Amino acid sequence: MQFVLTLIAAEGAGTGPNPIAPETKELVLGAASFLVFFAAMRLWLFPKVKAGMQLRYDGIRADHEAAGAATDAARAEVARYEAAIAEVRAEAAARLDKARAKADAERQARMSVVNARIAQQRSEADREVAAARAAARDQVASGVAEVASRMAELAVGARPDAAAVRRAVDAAMASGSRS
Repeated sequence: MQFVLTLIAAEGAGTGPNPIAPETKELVLGAASFLVFFAAMRLWLFPKVKAGMQLRYDGIRADHEAAGAATDAARAEVARYEAAIAEVRAEAAARLDKARAKADAERQARMSVVNARIAQQRSEADREVAAARAAARDQVASGVAEVASRMAELAVGARPDAAAVRRAVDAAMASGSRS
């Protein structure tokens, strides 16, 4: 309440202290404290903050460089791995080709042995067939000669010469085998 009375009295008096305007000693004290704080900031706090920021910046840069180096090392390792895989694949392909060539050579060798055996068996079979044909031909020729002789005997009444009948049958069979 005293404040209200002072305001009323100040209005009545006309001039009095301005409550908003600072006094001179307050201005000097404020300026001095600002200069002390500014000097402390400039000389002591700001260099520490700046050094801390620089240290952090250097740490981040070092981390980025380390990450870049790790990435490059990983890429180099991947390249070595892929080169090793390519080398192993090439070696596997060479071994596979060598195994195929060996298998083909063995197959060809076995095929030649089998083909030789088949050719031998075929020639033996051809000889057997030729012998069987010759034997059958002789049997057929003798049978035909006998039948022809008997037919001629029945037709003529006399038995024909066996050698002549045999020549006629052989000539007839030879001309029949050509056609």
